[in-house]
Amino acid sequence: MGSMTTLELARRGRRVIGFDRFTPPHPFGSSHGKSRIIREAYFEHPQYVPLVQRAYERWAELERDAGEQLLIPTGGLMIGPPDGVLVSGAKRSALEHGLPFELLSPEQVAQRFPVFGLGSGDVGLFEPRAGVLLPEPAVAAALRLAQAAGAELHFDEPVSSWTAGERVTLRTRAGHRSVGHVVLSAGAWLSSELTRLDLPLQVARQTLFWFASDSSLTAPDRMPIFIWEWQPGRMFYGFPDLGDGVKLAIHHEGEATSPDQVRRTVYPDESQELTEVAAARLAGLSAPPRESAVCLYTNTPDGDFVLDRHPADDRVIVASPCSGHGFKFAPAIGEAIADLVDQLAPRVDLTPFRLSRFAPGR
Repeated sequence: MGSMTTLELARRGRRVIGFDRFTPPHPFGSSHGKSRIIREAYFEHPQYVPLVQRAYERWAELERDAGEQLLIPTGGLMIGPPDGVLVSGAKRSALEHGLPFELLSPEQVAQRFPVFGLGSGDVGLFEPRAGVLLPEPAVAAALRLAQAAGAELHFDEPVSSWTAGERVTLRTRAGHRSVGHVVLSAGAWLSSELTRLDLPLQVARQTLFWFASDSSLTAPDRMPIFIWEWQPGRMFYGFPDLGDGVKLAIHHEGEATSPDQVRRTVYPDESQELTEVAAARLAGLSAPPRESAVCLYTNTPDGDFVLDRHPADDRVIVASPCSGHGFKFAPAIGEAIADLVDQLAPRVDLTPFRLSRFAPGR
């Protein structure tokens, strides 16, 4: 969110300075791991569909401007019982927004995508526009283009605090900066005192795994991205083999942590449940996993984002906690946040993401 907002504001002729506590793209937050899913039939809620549709347009623009591919179309398969959270939610969004989709039986899925072995109670909802985003190249491209547009970037320089007066003062270990507006898009670090708000956020440590695979089954033209509700409310997701193996992870369920104390080492036994679940449902994978990584989810109680002006000062905007499903929206959110800075009405409805929903008694 920070890199895309920086790019958007710089291109509008704003004088922009950006700070990161690390040197992006980096593996310490939520925007890494070689791949991210983008999908349109959004099972979480239909309210996200216009936002992701705008994101598709902005991803295409970023690819064009960067001169590199950042989105690999594969289609997407939502798998589970027809009345489960995943399939029914995706179908609801597709119907409400007139999106193309197909409902496939286990036999139809096996015929089209032999890597998947559905149980008799499962169906597959296929959506054609889903695909894979490449997060590290995307962040790097946005920052490179932002600098070309005049943005000043400071890496390995975390912002420790801010105070509001005639202007807003930021404090870093390098000193003070006086600015007109601030966008706080610090991801998991928004759970700290940086926001000066008592936000009900929980940071979770999520583990990612890559498995060697049979490329005749798992190449991007043979295997779509997928999410699978294998037990009520429990989901794992995966990507085709882009050269590093098939990437799999359990959605949510990670242990509570903090961004500065998270365990970065992944131990062999942590892949056991995922390996067993995948072995019963996916063909052509080789265990144990060949690679692993840790990612941070910064979760709100309702799973929705926070994109709003700070209640203490409307020159300060809070943008991030994305509950593990935000990266795909980044360029559209960058545009929307830039609109807030410029006192413009965002083209997408940000009402569901207001801070006031966490107010006492709500």
